[in-house]
Amino acid sequence: MAGKVLVLNGPNLNMLGTREPDVYGAETLNDIEAKCRARASVLGLSLDFRQSNTEGELVDWVQQAQGAFDVLIVNAGAYTHTSVALLDAIKAVDLPCIEVHLSNIHQREEFRRHSYVSKAAIGMIAGFGGFGYEMALEAAARLLTNK
Repeated sequence: MAGKVLVLNGPNLNMLGTREPDVYGAETLNDIEAKCRARASVLGLSLDFRQSNTEGELVDWVQQAQGAFDVLIVNAGAYTHTSVALLDAIKAVDLPCIEVHLSNIHQREEFRRHSYVSKAAIGMIAGFGGFGYEMALEAAARLLTNK
């Protein structure tokens, strides 16, 4: 049976392609999702890909993932740096979490260098643009193979 992966995207990621392309690139979130679906298929993974600008909705999705998914991939956007609620939700579910960022948050403003998500994630991929999601899927497949 294929591993089930839930990819969650936080606020403003729906604006990719037009929002600060010098920082986030020209790819849209739909472009990234399409590449993820293709990569997941090759890896034998089932993929659910979602985006919300609402913190509570992201928390709800994380809580609902328990028992329904095998791995979480999270790009929490700005909630990375602010959301204790999202951290608590990720810690509450018994799922490995892989954190993804399009830009290298450690090369940016000081406030972006802190990640609450990292406190619950098994690893972080940052600075590779949309390709980071595909890298996260590779990591998820490896985790499930070694499980």
